[in-house]
Amino acid sequence: MKVFESIKALLDEHQIIYKTLHHPPTYTSEQSAEYRGEALSTGAKAIVYKIEKQFYLFVMPANRKLDNKKIKAYFKAAGLRAKKTRFATADELTEMTGLVPGSVPPFGAPILPFTLYLDAEIERNEKVAFNAGSLTDSVIMQRQDYLKVAKGTIFDFTLD
Repeated sequence: MKVFESIKALLDEHQIIYKTLHHPPTYTSEQSAEYRGEALSTGAKAIVYKIEKQFYLFVMPANRKLDNKKIKAYFKAAGLRAKKTRFATADELTEMTGLVPGSVPPFGAPILPFTLYLDAEIERNEKVAFNAGSLTDSVIMQRQDYLKVAKGTIFDFTLD
């Protein structure tokens, strides 16, 4: 099943109200926000990030940037090693998920095979909007519904 269809099935299973939008390909968070008619901060930017030998999914508002130092400190405090970190390459992303950069939705299991971390700033938004497995399909939904089905671990990992 395609990622987009899997997301819709998950949301339907939980009786979540959401809106889908088909649009021209968007390659940046700014383009996506423009086509959706939403603020940039509403976008849920999903980053596949490698820490030591494992990949994780980090989701933050699209107007924020990942802070490597905060992630390392969080992992260290949890008793985990985090000296070697980096972004997944486009090839690694495609190999693991079948997706291209910019199309990764903000969901770990059962949609994508990653442990999910959410930046605390996500909680400030009323809505969450994201590319849903392609550069041409978006989903817009209420933040509280997203948090309920995504089930990610929330902590502060973006730059102030």
